[in-house]
Amino acid sequence: MKDQLLNMIVGHYSSYSLAGEDELKMRLLDALAVAYAARRERIPFSLTLIQGDVPSLMGMTSVDSAAFVNTFLIRYLDFNDTFLGLEPLHPSDMIGGLLALGYVQDSSGEDLLHAMGLGYDVGVSLCKTTSLRKKGFDHVNFLGIGAAVASGYLLSLSEEQLRNAVSLTVVPHVALRETRSGKLTSWKAGAAAEAVRNAVFSSLLAKSGMEGPPLPFQGKYGFTSLVARDMDLSRFKPNVEVRNTAIKEFPVEYHAQAAVEASLKAEWSGKIESVLVETYEAAVSILADEDKWNPENRETADHSLPFTVSYSLLRRDFWLDSYSHIHDRDVRDLMKLVQVREVKEFSQEYPEKLPVRLTVNSSSVEVDVPKGYPTNPMTMEEVEAKARRLGLPEKVISLVRELEEVKVKDLVREIT
Repeated sequence: MKDQLLNMIVGHYSSYSLAGEDELKMRLLDALAVAYAARRERIPFSLTLIQGDVPSLMGMTSVDSAAFVNTFLIRYLDFNDTFLGLEPLHPSDMIGGLLALGYVQDSSGEDLLHAMGLGYDVGVSLCKTTSLRKKGFDHVNFLGIGAAVASGYLLSLSEEQLRNAVSLTVVPHVALRETRSGKLTSWKAGAAAEAVRNAVFSSLLAKSGMEGPPLPFQGKYGFTSLVARDMDLSRFKPNVEVRNTAIKEFPVEYHAQAAVEASLKAEWSGKIESVLVETYEAAVSILADEDKWNPENRETADHSLPFTVSYSLLRRDFWLDSYSHIHDRDVRDLMKLVQVREVKEFSQEYPEKLPVRLTVNSSSVEVDVPKGYPTNPMTMEEVEAKARRLGLPEKVISLVRELEEVKVKDLVREIT
């Protein structure tokens, strides 16, 4: 018996040619900027307790722990890139692991781009084959597979070693959707960090000769047999998938991007008496369940349509410091007036469009595609402006522009 999906992944690994370099650089810059800003937060700062001899973006640690720390920083502010398909993904999460491995392997900037391109292709393409969240499993399962393939490139794994790396990533590490259910915690970022850490460690094991189960997907108790029986492998067609990913303009879950944009465009007269948000199913189910009307922490608030819309309407801005106002009385009072409804036509347009119609009193504004989406992309200049607002040093921005001429070590050292 052969594992068809594993064969497809290994086949792409072997035949891949680097493409989409400018798009990859934009995602790298975006991830570095978000990670740099996150270093000031309490939980990321406490991760310096994980010590070792490999530089992470927060100090010295082991290579797999560096992968965890770096990825946690990239994911913590929920401000890095996104793919929306049958399953969502934040593919630039895997960059945290690639920075750690790239440092140890003395990888070039071009090596990093090649690894990123591979990881994006595999992770994003998997998200087109099935919905994991509807089955109770987390999207980081696909992130880990993409990260394992990307790590394999930096480690120069053979095809057989890559098979083992993917198997060792998949079989022991199935992640549950409970991470994103109800009241959210800092593990929302930790889940991605753990998936990437596992992928890096599994790739190192494979490099050393460790063998994984030969049928990780289609074996009797494999991933597609137990977790995702409905995977449509005909949809696994990797093709410069970085171009299908979105960059965030605002530090909120991606399904809230259009709602924040609409809120900042909204005009009304007099006191706000009612707020109606009409949107598609994914936005409603992810951002408007019961707990999202009473967020007690940042992790829940950035997944709350009532909060992000109310704050944007009242303050006419939305940035990282917005979350220090979760308990502001006027914001809480306005949240009580917010209604969220699914519009079937909007759900049918998703994910080609992410429609939101926001009605404040009797005045409405609609946004079909938020800034940063593949069909309404941000430019490199706009991403650089975001990076500067997040405080990323100008030297790092310059290094990313000239990435083919530098080493991964240069990037890591400039940040640490």
